[in-house]
Amino acid sequence: MKTFLGISSFQVLAVFRRGLFFSYLTIYLRHYLGLSVTATTLFATLPMVVNVLAQRYIWGELSDRLQKRRLLIIWGEILGGAGTILLFYIHRIPADLVTAGWVIIAGMSVIEIFWSMSNIGWSALISDIYKQGNRSRIMGRLESMGGMGRIAGVLAGGLLYDRMGTSFEGWGFYEGSLFWISGIIMLLSIFPMFLVPEGGTGPDGQQSKAPPGRPSGVPGIFFIFIAAMTLIHFGRNAIAVTLPQYLTLDTGLDMSALTLSHVVNIRSVGLIVTGFFAGALCRRFGDRLTLGISSLAAALALFIIGQTTQLAWICLSSFLMGFSEVLIIASSYELASAYIPPGRRGKYFALFNATFFLSWGVAATLIAGPVTDGLLAMGKTEPQAYMASFNACGLVTLAGVIVLMGMYHREKKKTPAGS
Repeated sequence: MKTFLGISSFQVLAVFRRGLFFSYLTIYLRHYLGLSVTATTLFATLPMVVNVLAQRYIWGELSDRLQKRRLLIIWGEILGGAGTILLFYIHRIPADLVTAGWVIIAGMSVIEIFWSMSNIGWSALISDIYKQGNRSRIMGRLESMGGMGRIAGVLAGGLLYDRMGTSFEGWGFYEGSLFWISGIIMLLSIFPMFLVPEGGTGPDGQQSKAPPGRPSGVPGIFFIFIAAMTLIHFGRNAIAVTLPQYLTLDTGLDMSALTLSHVVNIRSVGLIVTGFFAGALCRRFGDRLTLGISSLAAALALFIIGQTTQLAWICLSSFLMGFSEVLIIASSYELASAYIPPGRRGKYFALFNATFFLSWGVAATLIAGPVTDGLLAMGKTEPQAYMASFNACGLVTLAGVIVLMGMYHREKKKTPAGS
């Protein structure tokens, strides 16, 4: 109980911070600092590339060598929080607003080198502490708890972005409150981690060796699984940067920051509700079937916002995004944990995490941004260009489902159905 309290409290604070900061940073870069759509995607792309490389080649290797997970999380949050506060002051130095935008992108890339310590430590720690078959339930509950933090964070960000409608749009970033609160939350989040054991495969870890009958190496099917998850995550998350821009367009729905927060929070409601049942659904239908169906739901959500501008349908799409997200994360994490041997979790969870972390930026830079900017250059209206990019992202997600189905077929031919 103490362990889950520590982990869930950390999750709430972490997701609160992300909702507070990242839900509105894309709008600040695009509408206040004046970067292009594709350029705004780089605030997620470049930092996430750095994050993944650091996880794979620095912190993942170090985690496996030392078998320290909690220590990485604590130091990652301390350095990330201090760096976020420092970035506020640095981005105010240039007089040119566009240059200030590029300073934020570069600064976030440096911060991610250190914050990636926390990411890899977190992924490996859950597998160390909880047994196979129980992880999807834990991940579902953590996603629900995170959803509550996200609602509070997105709402707070919407209020601070323009100082509750009393100042210019972008005030929260330009005057520093969003940087400061985000950094302080990261520093505070280290305290719940002291309720959590260190993890690893040593005396504090749950597992010291692979379960009987399970091979110690990583099976080849794992890399097909990684390819499928890359497509699924890239498709569904490619719009994370561009969707807030679309919903606040003067020529489109023209939502205020506060209204946007309500629409975004419908996704969090879907995440919270589904999270409580994620473990039961994974056990009832199996992790593989749950992953396939939830990925199809993610594609459907993208096609809905790619076809209509009606607010009711956009709200339904937002709910489906939350519903599918928690099931995708819970079921795919359970499968990854089954494929990866305990002693190599740092290295190979870094690879698994890459499919998710890169999708927040690289996918937007490669898919959503160029499609939107390209169609704008061809004379399409802004709403038309954005909507076409959402449809393209839906097709990428469907491609991931096809790869997933092919993997299941190959796995079924070799071994009996596992979950």
